Amino acid sequence: SFYLSPPIPGYAGNREPQAIISSCIAIKESTEVGDQAQRRVMKGVDDLDFFIGDEAIEQPTYATKQPIRHGIVEDWDLMERAEPEDHYLLLTEPPLNTPENREYTAEITFESFSVPGQYIAVQAVLTLAASWTSRQVGERTLTGTVIDSGDGVTHVIPVAEGYVIGSYIKHIPIAGRDITYFIQQLLRDREVGIPSEQSLETAKAVKERYSYVCPDLVKEFKYDTDGSKWIKQYTGINAISKKEFSIDVGYERFLRPEISFHPEFANPDLNYPIDVRRPLYKNIVLSGGSAMFRDFGRRLQRDLKRTVDARLKLSEELSGGGEEIIFLITCFVWMAGFEVVNLT
Repeated sequence: SFYLSPPIPGYAGNREPQAIISSCIAIKESTEVGDQAQRRVMKGVDDLDFFIGDEAIEQPTYATKQPIRHGIVEDWDLMERAEPEDHYLLLTEPPLNTPENREYTAEITFESFSVPGQYIAVQAVLTLAASWTSRQVGERTLTGTVIDSGDGVTHVIPVAEGYVIGSYIKHIPIAGRDITYFIQQLLRDREVGIPSEQSLETAKAVKERYSYVCPDLVKEFKYDTDGSKWIKQYTGINAISKKEFSIDVGYERFLRPEISFHPEFANPDLNYPIDVRRPLYKNIVLSGGSAMFRDFGRRLQRDLKRTVDARLKLSEELSGGGEEIIFLITCFVWMAGFEVVNLT
């Protein structure tokens, strides 16, 4: 999948992706970051010297770049360094992808990658289809609200009968990558002795291992009373000296995920069309790696119920049933694409 961040490649016929690869690329470059025009002029032998994915993060002497930002391809020169010409492509796109970007995607895949064929699908619709495989359902509906929070962007997307209600989409340019940067800055401010070339990698590891969503931010400052009980310790190896280093992880565990529960995130569907409002509440699907924080779904369910009760002054029982939250792993959009390919 092109627009997923990280990209998730795989073959039709397999039940799971072949790999989950970081969307960053490390290149040798003397010009300023993002200077695509200058890079085109200077193409040569250095153009073949690059690393992608996890290998790119481990190259301190290279310029690390993100060709995909907030779900949109911004640097096509770097994206062209893939070689999928042997297979048909099923690509997914974010809900607010522009027609121009979609056309350019098709142009690049056919002319530069020489693919024999391709299909571009909307991530939110595939996510709803993937939810069928996670549970036993009597009615396979494509109506629901998809909360897709990945590495680069968060979207809240209403889908009615397989069609995205575009005018009610919420685009929030905050997601997993921003959480990583925030944790990285917190660790730098504390001057905990992390090697500078490994600060981003360490912040990402701390986020994935220890972060969680708390029910009450004020009460969570229990770390002040007994730090030894609540603070975790992360241990890493310096890539250059091979010496071990360790850091304490405390407030970083719960502070950053709080941004996901800003009112803009929790309240987007209050103004949905009245005829589809109930089914959109009834089927809420979480997708993307940033929705996998511990207790994310429980907190979202609680906040949504409070919002609905305050707005409509009705209890959960009178509203026809509570919100059903389905937890989806990062690659579920890919799994839905697998089902689509096998139907063709």
